[in-house]
Amino acid sequence: MWSGRVLPLFVLAFAASGHCLGAQHVVDIVGMSKDVVVGLDKVWDIVEGQIDRDMPVPLRNKGEERLFRKMNKLNIKLDELSSEVKNVGDHTLATLMRTIPEHMRLELRLNDLHDYITRVHISYSRMQHYVRAAHKYEQLTMEDFAKKMISHDINSVISLIERIHAFVAPQDEGFINTGILELLARTFDEEATAIICGNNQPPQQILYNLFSTIAVTEIKGYSMIQFSYMLLKMYGRGNFTKEAAISKMKFKERTNKSFEIAKNAMKEASREYWRCDPRKHVKGETYEELTELLQGYIINEVDMNRDNTCRENCGEYQYAKMYGCFKNLFCRQQRPCKGKILNCKYVDSDMEVCIAGDKSNRRYESIEYENGLVYGRRQSCQNGATKVNSWWRWLFWHCSYCMCICDEQGRYSDRYFNMRPVLSDVEENKVVTGLRFVKKNRIIHLQIQQGTLEEFGNVDPNSLTWKHVDNYTISDRSVYSGKDYHIMTWEKRSLDLDDLEADQDHVLTGIKFKEIGSHLNFEIHTTPFNYTTGKLDPTKSVWKDNPNTDASPRKPRSKVLMYNPDVPTRTPTPSIKLSRSDQFIEFTHTDFERDAAQTTVPFLDAQPVSLMKPVALSGAGLFYKGRINFGGFVTPKVIAYDYSEHLDPIFPEPIPIDSDELVPMVSIEALETESPVQVKYQ
Repeated sequence: MWSGRVLPLFVLAFAASGHCLGAQHVVDIVGMSKDVVVGLDKVWDIVEGQIDRDMPVPLRNKGEERLFRKMNKLNIKLDELSSEVKNVGDHTLATLMRTIPEHMRLELRLNDLHDYITRVHISYSRMQHYVRAAHKYEQLTMEDFAKKMISHDINSVISLIERIHAFVAPQDEGFINTGILELLARTFDEEATAIICGNNQPPQQILYNLFSTIAVTEIKGYSMIQFSYMLLKMYGRGNFTKEAAISKMKFKERTNKSFEIAKNAMKEASREYWRCDPRKHVKGETYEELTELLQGYIINEVDMNRDNTCRENCGEYQYAKMYGCFKNLFCRQQRPCKGKILNCKYVDSDMEVCIAGDKSNRRYESIEYENGLVYGRRQSCQNGATKVNSWWRWLFWHCSYCMCICDEQGRYSDRYFNMRPVLSDVEENKVVTGLRFVKKNRIIHLQIQQGTLEEFGNVDPNSLTWKHVDNYTISDRSVYSGKDYHIMTWEKRSLDLDDLEADQDHVLTGIKFKEIGSHLNFEIHTTPFNYTTGKLDPTKSVWKDNPNTDASPRKPRSKVLMYNPDVPTRTPTPSIKLSRSDQFIEFTHTDFERDAAQTTVPFLDAQPVSLMKPVALSGAGLFYKGRINFGGFVTPKVIAYDYSEHLDPIFPEPIPIDSDELVPMVSIEALETESPVQVKYQ
């Protein structure tokens, strides 16, 4: 056994490692190889010549003692050399493994793990069949099955369970001592975006589900092993008391170790989940947007003062409004700005403007200046381009057309956010299980999905519903700005981005927006619950927020910057997360050159954010995702409940090997629908 391991390690070390074995070690290995051959020959002499089954028991036992003593001496000598080679071998394996991408190593391990788990499940199905139809089979068939389950063969259930456990808790030291749960957790950390939004579950939930699969497989294997010992004992093939007790002890040790490793891996894994960009962006389905909050607008300076003069320049008009339409020139050919006119600048005297259609939220498709500069995308103009020229008044004053920003409330501008609390039906034991942005009556709502909370943090999948948003308009009676809804304006267009999480033993039961100064701030509603029963306590519900502002003296909230943003749906590459908690983003207009400043960004990601397997949530948040030079999306996220808090060892007391008390058989049928954390051991 050991020689088969030492020699490959030696070859690897000699061929690939910078830490080569010395000549003395080579001699030791060669000599040891000879000693093993000679030594084993002598042991066979003991077996064949000195152990006779017909001899008296005391003499036979003495021969067996000599056999075990000789093998032990051989093993001790081989272990001494093996320990010297092991360090070099581990270093070599580490060097080789580092050259293989980690995701490839992970894929290979997962493939092997899946293979082993499948074999155990097949054997278990066979055992179930034998148990249910034992009267149809001969005793020899049942004995053969039992012997194979507990044999020393590498494909026996005992071996498969040990190998599966080795994936979770490797016995080797050094570089290769990384369990598959730890390796997965590390992979999640390095490839967070792809993992988090590419699966309908957060990384911790993936680890939890994999651990659950392994734990159920372990219990099935243990059940088969104990069944086999019982069967053979019943058929008079031995007592098997010691073997059964050792199997029980190892099962408990493996289970406790697996729980410990899973808990540590899950503690480090993210519990956040959000949605990746869809394959195709569809307005009203995958995204919503504010319209005409801030928009590029062409106006002559003569129309921005009461006296209709041209004595100033465009830069003087940083905060103005439209006072008239001088001689019904270009101002009559476009939709006027009846709100605030901001940040004017001079670009060029003359231009050709492609005016957008009547049903568009844009004013212009493109603007081509005489100096060659183009704002927006140059394209064929459906209604024909309009020529716009500045002019001179007498010889002294140039009446210039300015490029400004229009901030105008009205029927063309959707700029409202719902501020009413959105709560799950807590009295019916319902919790929030998902979020999504929707627009109704020109108002942006953050809609919740709700479901009935059950024991151990589970949610009844058949109870899931999207709760209807409030059906009101900004013009309804008894509906007020600042109370029912928030109006985005030039001065009040900041949205706080936060990750908010409930206190321990609380779950998410609602959300809302509120105003803090000029910011729209996100807040969550949480309710305490009993983990074992799943019952909520509505009398102790609380709201939780992050009231920090950009003017806070200690650690001010920071602004997320957008650089020359284009329309978000034009990005050729998927969005990535670009913000962190305790920041804010300002809604603004797109870049002048890329889009003629016609679109309000960022957009709002309207894809539903809910988990594949519904569970209780401990929090929620908003963040900004996108790409440089594109407007991006404000995206909701959910934070799953931390199940690692409940992964404590289920066998706190060690069981002595000599104990012949067996663990009662566990209901495997229940395990198929329940996670191992929920299993009740008798």
